[in-house]
Amino acid sequence: MNELMEYTAPIWYGWKDNVLQRLPSLFFAIFVFVISFLLAKFVKRISLKVYSKSIKVHPEMAAIVGSVIYFFFILSGIFLALKILKLEQMLTHLLAGAGIVGIIAGFAFKDIASNFFAGLLLKLQQPFKKEDWVEIDSNYGVIQNVSWVTTTVKTIRGQEVYIPNQIIYRSSFINYSTFGKRRIVLESGVSYGDDLQLVRKVALDEVKNINNLSPDEQIDFYFTEIGNATYNFQLRFWIKFTSNDDFQHAMSEIIMNIKKRFEHENISIAYPVTTLDFGVKGGVNIFDHTLKFSHKDSV
Repeated sequence: MNELMEYTAPIWYGWKDNVLQRLPSLFFAIFVFVISFLLAKFVKRISLKVYSKSIKVHPEMAAIVGSVIYFFFILSGIFLALKILKLEQMLTHLLAGAGIVGIIAGFAFKDIASNFFAGLLLKLQQPFKKEDWVEIDSNYGVIQNVSWVTTTVKTIRGQEVYIPNQIIYRSSFINYSTFGKRRIVLESGVSYGDDLQLVRKVALDEVKNINNLSPDEQIDFYFTEIGNATYNFQLRFWIKFTSNDDFQHAMSEIIMNIKKRFEHENISIAYPVTTLDFGVKGGVNIFDHTLKFSHKDSV
């Protein structure tokens, strides 16, 4: 700052000594600046109207473009006024000092700047909007607000999470509300003794009884593997989705329906079974011998 004062002081003192001689230039410089100011306001207003009519999807961009044009004319007017007054060297030194300050501020506020530009991308791209159900950085909930710096999500636990916008573009995120529907994938297994054709038929029949089922989408059923004690299957279907309650109700409904129908058809939902073999080498198989209990043991 001291060096900047040393550079600009001689310029200012030299101009101040001849102030009376420079009065015409001063009035002309003020006139140029006023004209630039009025022109800036006029061009900004015209650009806002033109941009808003041509591109109605992103009204925020109209304000940004208008502000850029406005400041361009203002700075141009300041530069011309100083040049008329022959103070352009002072402006050069001021800009040099401002550049150094800008570099320092850039390092200090780089995260804020990153969040701001990420917010600009969100405003332009609009991958989600208010009331959309999303999963961002392991936070699952509904969008409350999308600002220039942060995005607010209300999670299913009822907490508000403020997510910096730059995090959204650093990793993938999911918008469950994009299509107005959501897919449910149920995985389970049945025992080796069950009729697999009957299992498939029963599962598909019960899906058709789901209240919120999307009728235009295909229902898929696949046996995925032969497990250690089960034939594992995967049941997939689409539901109409407006909130997380739709998903939870449909998942709960299909689980209850399948359990009840499987019990009625004598189909067993398999679970892991552990077999104990005591007939190891050097040991005794307890089923090959009669078990004897003494009176003391029975008590």
